[in-house]
Amino acid sequence: MHALALDTYKLTKRFGAFTAMNAVSLKVRPGTVHALLGENGAGKSTLVKCVVGYYAPDGGAVLIDGREQAIDSPTVARDLGIGMVYQHFTVVPGMTVAENLLLARGRLPAVINWKAVRAELQAFLQTTPFTLDLDARPQDLSAGEKQKLEILKQLYLKPRLLILDEPTSVLTPQEADEVLGLLKARAHAGDCTVLMITHKFREVAEHADDVSVLRRGTLVASHEVAHVSSDELAAAMVGEGRSAAAAKLERLERDAGPVRLDVVELLVEGDRGETAVHGLNLRVHAGEIVGVAGVSGNGQRELMEALVGQRAIASGEVRVSAERFHATRAQNRRLKVRSLPEEPLRNACVGELSVGHNMGLRVFDAPPAAAGGWLRGGVLRNKARALIREYGVKTQGEGAPIRSLSGGNVQRAVLARELAEEADLLLVSNPVFGLDFAAVAEIHGRLVAARNRGTAVLLVSEDLDELLQLSDRIVVMSEGRIVFECAAAGADRRTLGAHMGGHAATPAPATAPELAAA
Repeated sequence: MHALALDTYKLTKRFGAFTAMNAVSLKVRPGTVHALLGENGAGKSTLVKCVVGYYAPDGGAVLIDGREQAIDSPTVARDLGIGMVYQHFTVVPGMTVAENLLLARGRLPAVINWKAVRAELQAFLQTTPFTLDLDARPQDLSAGEKQKLEILKQLYLKPRLLILDEPTSVLTPQEADEVLGLLKARAHAGDCTVLMITHKFREVAEHADDVSVLRRGTLVASHEVAHVSSDELAAAMVGEGRSAAAAKLERLERDAGPVRLDVVELLVEGDRGETAVHGLNLRVHAGEIVGVAGVSGNGQRELMEALVGQRAIASGEVRVSAERFHATRAQNRRLKVRSLPEEPLRNACVGELSVGHNMGLRVFDAPPAAAGGWLRGGVLRNKARALIREYGVKTQGEGAPIRSLSGGNVQRAVLARELAEEADLLLVSNPVFGLDFAAVAEIHGRLVAARNRGTAVLLVSEDLDELLQLSDRIVVMSEGRIVFECAAAGADRRTLGAHMGGHAATPAPATAPELAAA
């Protein structure tokens, strides 16, 4: 048993006429943590899926410990000691945690001695950074708990080469550091090699030994982490000129204005009738971004759905600019409330309609887009063309179906629509999930610019780095309640993480004067 060395030699993968990965020669030293960076679509996931046998490469070779291997299935990869935590969940929803862990082994006996297996699993969980109820089923677990199960499955198999595809996106900072710290210790002890796809420069700096960058399917840089800066990595990912422009956030110093959003004792039920949001109080002022931190599944989704009118409010009330708010179309227009929901193609667009028609959903029934009960198509088309140019939406034209756009361009189109007119309140949920570096920087810049103009922004994100970068204040949600609040400037990451994970004592709820002062 030893850590494996991984080399790819001119590895190439095509999908029809599209070359997703072109002659990539990557060297991963045994007993190290190697980070893999790149924009969305750069070929990172394609590369690792070729290594584990999920895809068959069209050219080149994969070498394990210097010997070429024909890895034509994940089963062959597992037999070689290669494990992978995928970006998307692979657990079996109807099986228990214990059954999922055991299933990961493969080649099970006809009769299982469950008493011995459970004792073995309990002993194994004592060695891991976190634990799960062995009798729980994934269908009842939060997204964060499912991600933990995916990681535990691989740790249980003790792989000699472990590949991680965005492994920490739904973990608290402490959990992420514990997992990556454990894997780094195992790598440096010679037990395994780790290849990790990530978009977080902090994780690269703190936990990786080496880093490589892919751009448009080609390997453009490889460095020891100690000898390269985040700015250099960003430039390698997107190009020098784009990197400098994308990374610039001009944040104006300003005092918070009047209260735009006032949430009072809000109670919202979840999909199964359980209480998802418990007596929540929150205020957002004009000219500030309030970030909502929390591990997935702690009521953030239900809160935002209630605020935008997609979910009923059981009790409590929401006020916008001191008016009782019911999220009607007329109120949204009059009070200048706009939203960028999670998964906008599903939640904020009509996929079969054109880009132009989707951009006009807010204004199609009001002058100048409508006159005398008739829709003025030319006005909508001209407006859409202007927004497409201003926001850099990459599309074949305003007449193309919006479902034909990439994720980043759908985000740009929806954000263009929501900010086409001045907004007093902007409700945003995970606005850059799954997007590439340039799209992330552009959308962040738009949000900060809206804040600078005096818009009140409520930002829900599972990425604590994003919240620390953009927010004026951060509140932490845990089990449907706000359990902590602080200014973003100088906020302590570990304190936030402790509250996110429910490991810190819950402070007394803030009073109305305290919230107003904040």
